[in-house]
Parts: sequence; structure tokens; C-alpha cells
Amino acid sequence: MKLKAIQLRKGNIIIFKNDLYVLTDVMHITPGKGQAVIQTKLKSIKSGTNAEKRFRPDETVEKADLMTRKMEFIYQDGEDYYFMDMETYEQIPLRADFLGDAPLYMLPNTAVDVDFYENQPIGVELPTTVELKIIETEPNLKTATVTSSYKPAVLETGLKIQIPQFIEEGEVVRVDTRDGKYLERAK
Repeated sequence: MKLKAIQLRKGNIIIFKNDLYVLTDVMHITPGKGQAVIQTKLKSIKSGTNAEKRFRPDETVEKADLMTRKMEFIYQDGEDYYFMDMETYEQIPLRADFLGDAPLYMLPNTAVDVDFYENQPIGVELPTTVELKIIETEPNLKTATVTSSYKPAVLETGLKIQIPQFIEEGEVVRVDTRDGKYLERAK
């Protein structure tokens, strides 16, 4: 699929130099004189190397044709994380280094979207929020209020976040998977 450079957005996956790259930053620059440009920062999906490229706004870019499959994280075995296709029940292993920090937000039975390019998995999209139990934190302060300071906490997946003082060990909290921040107590 062809796109004009002006249509590029952060998170798009494009074909650049015969390789797949994810756009990590896209800026539209309009200088006082001269032609506007689209300044991009790219990261190779295969090698992880970073690159920068300027495109003219009317230049065409090849967007990768991805297929997204709904899958469920079912279990971990060493460095492999196993996912099951929710339609075909096919299971695929993905390596921990491939997943990045995604395992910090996944418990068994977590539903995710797995992106495929030419039948090869290339990325995992987590839900926007997840609910995780606090397994370790400092005791709460009797004087703590909703607006008071934060304290460190360790969640059941090993994720370390900052939580309000009034939250206690054993409670379940909602966490934003995009930035790893506490949102609220889970109901």
C-alpha cells in the first residue's frame, strides 16, 4: 500500500531499503524558506538499528501490509512465550527479546493483537490498560490522602511502578501499558 509522506504517523510500519521499519517519530517541518519536509526517525524491526530519513510531503512511501491476529498469551517456558490464535487454536512461541517489555504487562489469558508480515510475527500490541496485583510495597501511611506523594510498588509480573501512598499490598491496580503508569484502583 502506498502512502504520501504527509500521511505518515508514529507507529506506522513501512518498507524502507527493502526492510521493515517502525516509525518512532514523525515531524512536519516547514522552514521559512524552501519546501516543507517530513522528518522521521525509524527503527528496523529485524536488527533494531535506528535511522533518520527526510521525505518530501508528496513523496510516496510503501506501508507494510500487515495481518493482525487476535491471540491469547497462554504460558511462558524459559525464554519463550506461547500465544494461541483465538480462532484456529494454533500456538506460536515468541522469544522474550522479541517481545521487549510486553511480558511485564501480560498474565496468562491476556488477549493481545499479534502483527504478521508475510506469515512471520513482527510485533505484539498490548491492550491499553491491564489490571495487576501489587505483591510488594511499603506500608500505607495513616495520614496519606488521594493527593499525597507516591511510593514504589512491584506488581505480580515484576513491573515496578509508582503508586499513591494509600494503596496497599494485595490490591489490584489498573496500569497504562503505553507508559507503565498507575491509573487507578481496579474495581
